[in-house]
Amino acid sequence: MPGLLSSPVCLTVICFLSWLLHPSCAQIQTDEVPGIQYGRLESNVTLVCGKSRTGIPVKWQFNHSSALPWHKGTSDGSLVLLHVNLSAQGNYSCYNSQGLLLYSVTLRLGHPPGLLTISCRVPNHTHVRCSWLDSIQTFLPGQYNASFRGTGEAWRPCIMDVTHKLCDVHHPAFWQPLHTLRITETNGLGSQATSIRFRLHELLKPDPPESVMVKPVEGYSKRLIVSWNSPSSWPPHDAFPLMFHIRYRPLDSMYWSERYSEESPVEIFDALEDHLHQVQVRAQDEVNSDSQWSDWSPMLLIRPWANPTPEPTEEVLSEEDFFPLYTKPETSTEKSHKPALEDEDNLGLVILLVLLSVVIFTTVLSLILVVWIRQKRHDHVTIQELASMVKMKSMPI
Repeated sequence: MPGLLSSPVCLTVICFLSWLLHPSCAQIQTDEVPGIQYGRLESNVTLVCGKSRTGIPVKWQFNHSSALPWHKGTSDGSLVLLHVNLSAQGNYSCYNSQGLLLYSVTLRLGHPPGLLTISCRVPNHTHVRCSWLDSIQTFLPGQYNASFRGTGEAWRPCIMDVTHKLCDVHHPAFWQPLHTLRITETNGLGSQATSIRFRLHELLKPDPPESVMVKPVEGYSKRLIVSWNSPSSWPPHDAFPLMFHIRYRPLDSMYWSERYSEESPVEIFDALEDHLHQVQVRAQDEVNSDSQWSDWSPMLLIRPWANPTPEPTEEVLSEEDFFPLYTKPETSTEKSHKPALEDEDNLGLVILLVLLSVVIFTTVLSLILVVWIRQKRHDHVTIQELASMVKMKSMPI
């Protein structure tokens, strides 16, 4: 009999019967399927021990330790975590009474997506760049999808840069009155779409001018030359010219002086002599008056030329400048001209005195004549009054 039991046929039958009598062992081996489960923070989360049979006692471990966050068990072997926080994240495993692994799961905790804060800028007529910020911190990895369209157009993708939370649209339909951007965020707890509408021509804002330089003008104490380049993001063709705004002021002054120009460079003629000046430049689309001015270029400090030569309007012209062909005799000296200049001064004084005397004599004569005429009139009136009185006396009563 022992020889019969030890035969290969008997050993094979015994192994087959043992496998049929222990089906739970086969179930344990096939249920070792790891996964990820998502749960909301500050809520109750239930973990199920895979496909284990109801009623089989199980034991749970957290990160391969028997110490579990605040929890309670259930009759079906599930694990309920109460009011979970981030410390409850990790790997959970359930085992049967014999210590064999039944199931393992990774728990990730967080919040579902919320509405995004979206902003867009238009650096030129061929490019729209939008960025976004999360309104809530989800603590979970998310996926983003962005679409863009003009009024009456089909949706087109916005090229995503999820790392920097940016998306770009090239060659938008600038002539459309309104455009819409829609960004959808999705994570393990749900999804949320956010949309904004805007007008491209109102968002158009060039980048600041580049390579701004300010130089003094040699020989002139009140002049500066300001030069710059158009922003590299602005198309170089002439279809969309830029208007440039230059402002400057002496250091510590409250008031700016301003100039506008379509081309570089610009010469300033009214700088304050021997003072340090602040200079900045910005740009705007010349055709679209609804567009925005760019940010100002970085502040530059410059002082006008410190050793000036006289300005052309302040030059004193000599007789030689008026009469370049006239040559004076060698015998003519400074002393020989002084008496002539003195005679001319004396003659002018005499003429002035004579004119003054004539004016005084004429004035006095006019006054005398006026007084005589008034006296003459007064005497005539008196004679008439006396004659009238005599006649009255000679009249009979």
